[in-house]
Amino acid sequence: MAERISDAEHTVMEVLWDESPLTAQDVAERIPAGREWSANTVKTLLGRLLAKNVIAHEEDGRRYLYRPLVQREEYVAGESRKLMDRLFGGKLSPLVAHLAERDALTAQDIAEIEALLKELKA
Repeated sequence: MAERISDAEHTVMEVLWDESPLTAQDVAERIPAGREWSANTVKTLLGRLLAKNVIAHEEDGRRYLYRPLVQREEYVAGESRKLMDRLFGGKLSPLVAHLAERDALTAQDIAEIEALLKELKA
């Protein structure tokens, strides 16, 4: 994926990752409460995502059905890599150290990281 998607576009992608294909109206109805976006706003965002080639559409009578071309896992992996590259020189340990120093890791987070590390060593 070449172009980064905005936070608003990401909201639309989350809807499509949860369920697709959907019409623009279906997407608008599934946008989380509090956004209060009109169907036109959702259509604009869908148009941007189409232009970025992260979703596709197909005709269904007089409406379009939209579906993601990029899987959630693929997107998360790419964004995580970009964050690590940009802020931490591509290294994971400074990111974890930063989170730990800022008290952003709970005891459960630490236990999960320890379990993951044990699994990776095996």
